Amino acid sequence: MDMKFTIAIIGTGNVAWHLSSALENAGHEILEVYGRDIQKARQLSSRLYATEPQDHLDFTESKANLFIIAVSDQAIAQVAEAVLLPERSILVHTSGTMPLDILSYSSADFTGILYPLQGFSKSREVSFEEVPFLLESEDKETLKNLKKLCKSLKAPSHEIRSKDRRSIHVAAVFAANFTNHMVFMAESIMKRQGLDFDILKPLIIEQMNKTLLLGASDAQTGPAVRNDINTLENHHDYLSYNEQLAEIYRNISQDIMDSH
Repeated sequence: MDMKFTIAIIGTGNVAWHLSSALENAGHEILEVYGRDIQKARQLSSRLYATEPQDHLDFTESKANLFIIAVSDQAIAQVAEAVLLPERSILVHTSGTMPLDILSYSSADFTGILYPLQGFSKSREVSFEEVPFLLESEDKETLKNLKKLCKSLKAPSHEIRSKDRRSIHVAAVFAANFTNHMVFMAESIMKRQGLDFDILKPLIIEQMNKTLLLGASDAQTGPAVRNDINTLENHHDYLSYNEQLAEIYRNISQDIMDSH
């Protein structure tokens, strides 16, 4: 039988929202949820089976053996230093950018990183079987336990050091967040002209499928890769109504030409 953890979630944001439910569904117990705003802690706790909300970081009487910090990057150090934990506790954070040693001033006996490489929104469910977790710990037993936790979620896991995890996180911002913002800009151009954005959806879907199948370099199309200066200037002139958007178009087009 797989090891079952007793867990406290520290945070009430998107990662905490999805991860807590997934862990409970995998058979683990979520004993407490901490939130600075007790109403948010109560809201998250109400989605779980028998979880107590709390607005303080004193967990000395907790029966949990794993404490997961799922707060903003800026708040991790402050939370780690302030949290009071029982003996033999494992304390992990879920950040893609913060190093392991940010937990070094905590009262935890063991520390680690449990970073799910995925973007989370409360309005959209996530299948954790398709979410890779990037793990790190200086303690071999802790690392083994984190792997068992991921296995219980049926999620892939990878041992990744902090410096490499930062590279992956930066790459992920380009691949996901920036790509999404490009689609947002495309949507704004269509809306400005009173056009239906749905017209572009088959193109977007095909491009992403092709990119993943062929690789981004081979899948690149468009006027920049063809060095079609007339079309590029025509598009730039069209975007003159928004100087910032026009400059983004010019810079990205130039980078595509330089890359190819």
